[in-house]
Amino acid sequence: MNTRYILSEYVEQAMAQAIYDKLEDGTFAGQIPSCKGVLAFGTTLRKCEDELRSTLEDWILVGLKLGHPLPVIKGIDINKEPTREPVDAM
Repeated sequence: MNTRYILSEYVEQAMAQAIYDKLEDGTFAGQIPSCKGVLAFGTTLRKCEDELRSTLEDWILVGLKLGHPLPVIKGIDINKEPTREPVDAM
């Protein structure tokens, strides 16, 4: 049985859309165009990617908590209310 972690998939698909630029001072900037405001900087590309992932995760959690509509990414819609099954169904 494959376990599906929708939030992890969402983060991975969003990160796959990331765009990175090398700045004039040799540092890096990263953004995810479909996730407005998700932007990060780092002294190396790896640090920038790590910071971008952290920023994205925080952005998602704040968006969910505040009820902001989040973009559907690669068919993954985390705006839907979760479905719950009764415990006795397990």
